Parts: sequence; structure tokens; C-alpha cells
Amino acid sequence: MATLELRNVNKTYGSGLPDTLKNIELKIDSGEFLILVGPSGCGKSTLMNCIAGLEQISGGAILVDDADISGMSPKDRDIAMVFQSYALYPTMNVRENIAFGLKIRKMPAAAIEEEVARVSRLLQIEHLLNRKPGQLSGGQQQRVAMGRALARRPKIYLFDEPLSNLDAKLRVEMRTEIKLMHQRLKTTTVYVTHDQIEAMTLGDKVAVMKDGLIQQFGTPQQIYNDPANLFVASFIGSPPMNFIPLRLQRKDSRLLALLDSGQARCELPMGIDDAGLEEREVILGIRPEQVCLAPEQPNGLPSIRAEVQVIEPTGPDTLVFVNLNGSKVCCRLAPDCPVQVGDNLNLQFDPARVLLFDAVSGERLGVVGNPQAHAPKDNVAQFKGR
Repeated sequence: MATLELRNVNKTYGSGLPDTLKNIELKIDSGEFLILVGPSGCGKSTLMNCIAGLEQISGGAILVDDADISGMSPKDRDIAMVFQSYALYPTMNVRENIAFGLKIRKMPAAAIEEEVARVSRLLQIEHLLNRKPGQLSGGQQQRVAMGRALARRPKIYLFDEPLSNLDAKLRVEMRTEIKLMHQRLKTTTVYVTHDQIEAMTLGDKVAVMKDGLIQQFGTPQQIYNDPANLFVASFIGSPPMNFIPLRLQRKDSRLLALLDSGQARCELPMGIDDAGLEEREVILGIRPEQVCLAPEQPNGLPSIRAEVQVIEPTGPDTLVFVNLNGSKVCCRLAPDCPVQVGDNLNLQFDPARVLLFDAVSGERLGVVGNPQAHAPKDNVAQFKGR
């Protein structure tokens, strides 16, 4: 296990070209699982290659256990990488593919055989050792690629979108396998993906990237509950956060967000008193699971009546779409909630869960409530049987 730190890392491919990586600052502790997540072209794979030594950084430093490895060749960094394309040798069987790196290091034959046996047991591929890659499924090839990396026992593992070539069912299964493997080995791991579900389920820490910049770095819970800007809020979460453009207005010394469904209006009190926000164009953000059916007995929280426009049953829950302030708003309700298109629902928002973003810059504005103080409500349990 090892600590990994990136200090002001920059990467450019030539004079006059924009930086691919811009002042990257990250630090993860020994044994942690870091996710680099972002859309295609954001720089996450480039950053991974820089850590591995496959590309040289243009500025800054990369440290492993506080030692600068920025100038080292890939073979001297004690880092193993699993590629998206598996990169298996087609003429070698599984046993030979796993053992290849160990033979290059001139390990004794007995030690190599012992290591191949250990890795194959760990990944449950003992019955595949004599097969060639062409005789394996995509998931089996991915396990072999992982086994080749595991056999080296490096300080750090790097995974570059290893599941993107697999079908949806196999991707879920392999995601679980990778998490179990990390729990057993507890080796420092950096994992690149564009899939925010992988980011939320696998990582101890998540770095959300866009245009070569780290937009936010924190735990999955922090990223989800307290996004730093509109991009993070929209990228993390499935279905994504609802965004409602509006202007804040003042009434009786309070700032209010006015919501209009076309049938009714609602005054949503903001938990902040900032004169600079009055009459300012903002975007109100709220997660689908935080748009609830109002209870039959009033509980003091504001509510609004809105017409159901679209219903999407997903199995574990039902997504219901209404229109507020001219924007489509998704509500996540119980799977057996008796709702039909055209029904009018009385919906409720908890002001403490609402986020505000600047409509121009996209940056997060003053905290409306304290989301961490409110455990997320389970709408499935809350509305079951309604």
C-alpha cells in the first residue's frame, strides 16, 4: 500500500495549445480507492497515463509515499495498470499471460507458479488457465487482465475504464468483483470512468473532472449532497438533479423562490438572507427523491399542486414528471404509487434540501439549508401503499 499525491500537475502537448491538465491537486491515503470521473475528453485518462509514467507531465509533481516519481520510467514506478482494451497476448494462454510480467522480472519458476495460483483463486479463473484469450468471454478476459496486474503486487493499481466494453449485466457483476477485490487486498487504487454509478459505488474518494480541471474532490456522499457547481450536480446522480430557473424575491424580510405549476403557485422560503441574491437570476436544484408527495396531514412544509405529464416505471421506483416554472421536474415515488398521466399531485419540497446555483457562472451559492443534517428520505418506504 502507498499514499499518492499530485501537486499542481499540468500537461500540455505543445506551445500554443491549451493545457490538457490544469493545476491538478489530489491526495489519497494508503489503501484508498480514488475514482476519476468525467465526460469524454475531460483529461481523466491523460492523468492516469501521467501517474503510470506513460506520458510525462509538463509541470508539478507526482509523489508516491512522499517520493517524487515524476521523472521515473514506468517500469520503475511499481504501478500496475489495467487497460480498457485488456491488452492480452493472443498466442499465450491465461497462465502465460498472468505470468508474463513476472518472467520479465526474472522471478523463480516456483514463485511464479505460486503467484499465478494465488491470483487465479482470487479471481476464480482457475478453470481458465489453459485457454487462449480468443476462447474467453469479455468478462473472463477482463479478469485475466486484472490477474496480470494483481500478480505483480504493486504499490498502486490503475484501472482505465476497464468495464466500458462489457454489457450492462456483466458490468454490474464485475463492479462488485472489483470492490470485493479491493476490500481483500486494500491496495491503493485509481480508477478512471465516465460512469457516475461506478463512481458512486466503488470509490472512497471521487474527483469530478471537466476540461482538464478538478471540479470537486471528496467522498461520494459529499459529491452527491453538496455539489460545488451545476456541472457536478448534473453529472452525479441518476436520474439527474432537477434544475428550475427563477428569480429570488423578498417578502417580510425573507428570500423566497416562487414556483408555478400552471395550476398553483408556491412560495419556497430560502434559509439564507443575502441581499445580493434579491432579484438575481438563479437556478434552484433539488434531487428527484427529495420531491415528495405531501402527506394528508399538513407538516408545515410548502407544497404545490402539479399535473403529471409523463410516468416512467423503473421497477424499484416510479419516476413522475411535472412542469414547474416551465421546466421538467422529476419526482421519484414508490413503485406501486397509483399515479396516472393527467393526475394532479400535491408535491412537497423540504427547503433544507434545496441548492442554489448562479445562473451565469454555475457556481454554488450560499448554502440554503444543511443537507448533511437531514438523512435522505426513503420515498419508497414513505409512500408505499398510498
